[in-house]
Amino acid sequence: MPAPERYDVAVIGGGPGGAAVARRLAESGARVIVCEKGERGRDKVCGDGLTPRAIAALDELGVELDASHRIDGLRMIANRTVRELPWPGGRYPARGAVWPRKALDQALIEHAEAAGAEVRFGTEALPELDGGRVVGVRASDDGGGQLIEADLTVLATGAPGPAARLVGAVRDPNEPFGLAIRTYVESPRHTDRHIEACLTLRDEHGTPVPGYGWMFPCGDGTVNIGVGALSTMQGFTKLNLNSLLEAYRGLVADSWEIGENLERPRAWRLPMSAQRRHGPGWVAIGDAAGLVNPMNGEGIDYALESGIVAADLFLSDPVTAPVRYDAEVGARFDAFLRTGRRFSFLIGHPWILRSGLRVAVGTQAIADITLAVMANLVEPDARDAAGRTMRAADALLALTDPLLRRTRAAA
Repeated sequence: MPAPERYDVAVIGGGPGGAAVARRLAESGARVIVCEKGERGRDKVCGDGLTPRAIAALDELGVELDASHRIDGLRMIANRTVRELPWPGGRYPARGAVWPRKALDQALIEHAEAAGAEVRFGTEALPELDGGRVVGVRASDDGGGQLIEADLTVLATGAPGPAARLVGAVRDPNEPFGLAIRTYVESPRHTDRHIEACLTLRDEHGTPVPGYGWMFPCGDGTVNIGVGALSTMQGFTKLNLNSLLEAYRGLVADSWEIGENLERPRAWRLPMSAQRRHGPGWVAIGDAAGLVNPMNGEGIDYALESGIVAADLFLSDPVTAPVRYDAEVGARFDAFLRTGRRFSFLIGHPWILRSGLRVAVGTQAIADITLAVMANLVEPDARDAAGRTMRAADALLALTDPLLRRTRAAA
């Protein structure tokens, strides 16, 4: 049996969150290893959109955006109402981007390597437990099991899987989750500076779908086209994502002049909760910690931010990092995400969904608030209209949440 290897931090997963925490640690001199089960250059199914919040995190990490396609705002569509909304600026840059995940992830992991992190591709890893404490990972690329000891293990594994189950970082079965599907198409509008979101989706039976369809122009001749839906909708277990995507395709085919699908549509699950996101010797970041906006399915910005937080807290005090990480992430995100989960039960009722969508884009002022919510731009202490609205919504939904859950639309 080979002797254990020793690192300061072991990271499971080489996506945006894993690469962010590895780069942040390595550039400060920590010895970091990233175990990524995919091969170098692997593609991760995603919507590819980067919010201004994600741009801010990439700026903090020193990642250049030249290879991405700049986005200046969001075009929201609800029935016949269309509103083009520029990013508001202020605390976050007044720009977003579309950067296909294959290229984004490659750029981020190269930044981590350049900073000094060791990255092993094609390597499965699971947390190694000793008396209830995670002491590193057991890594394998050939069916063996090399022990890698570390003071901190970071789960950057995306949707919960075997690694998460070992430490209890699994989805709360009482909370909603999402499903999404996307492909790429050619379009003459591939350089459009707005991403587009259609909030009025219906399945093949005419049932309103709590979710949205998107057109994210990549600037390379292609557009990422996809749809997403929440588990709170009526008939969710019977929802056919391919049919929903085709129905949405019919809505945008003429306006975007799109061609045939360039690849088979691919679906993925969006976790929106986690029963645990830290414990002795470990933390979970990004999707693995349930940090996904229930109102748009977006999580790249949360993955980057939570990775930076985990790294900085480890560098300041490795012993207390997991507990402080949970508190810091909770202070930043929990209220907003809790409100989003409660709201998803509300719009699971078709008649509420129909009425709510008319309100969401009914006036410019309310549409601006909708933009802030969908772009993850609402801060817990914000004094602007979006912040006040979210706090009021959280208080109201707290009172109605038990009723909403009891009367949720039948799956």
